[in-house]
Amino acid sequence: MLKNISLAALLLMALALAGLVVRGAFFSLHPLAISAEVASIALMVWARLTFGLRSLHAAANPSAGGLVTTGPYRYIRHPIYTAACLFGWTGVLANLSLVNVMLGGLLLVGAVVRMLCEERLIAADNPEYAAYARATRRMLPYIF
Repeated sequence: MLKNISLAALLLMALALAGLVVRGAFFSLHPLAISAEVASIALMVWARLTFGLRSLHAAANPSAGGLVTTGPYRYIRHPIYTAACLFGWTGVLANLSLVNVMLGGLLLVGAVVRMLCEERLIAADNPEYAAYARATRRMLPYIF
């Protein structure tokens, strides 16, 4: 059940991002927006390189090889979802409209639902996850 919910959440994220692309609200030429977009890409690449190729599946399946707690995972539990939300919300804020804010909200809801599904599945397979979760935040160090 959690895997199916995680797939639906991933689809919601993809549709929200696609909506921003279609509306021309995915990128911005403003220097601050470009900086945030570059930072989100750097975070995504750092997380992907740290995690490796073992997690390239659509459903929230726990990956073999144990818990990753290095790289950006030392500070936040979900750097890839954080990067996607940062990139998407940069576009929303740079191209502010009610529809874009709604798409950004859908992106964030999808990411949070996906994170919650993953955390429950990972905790069931990794007893050490509880201590890791207490020591890190989901998306924003020291905040959330």
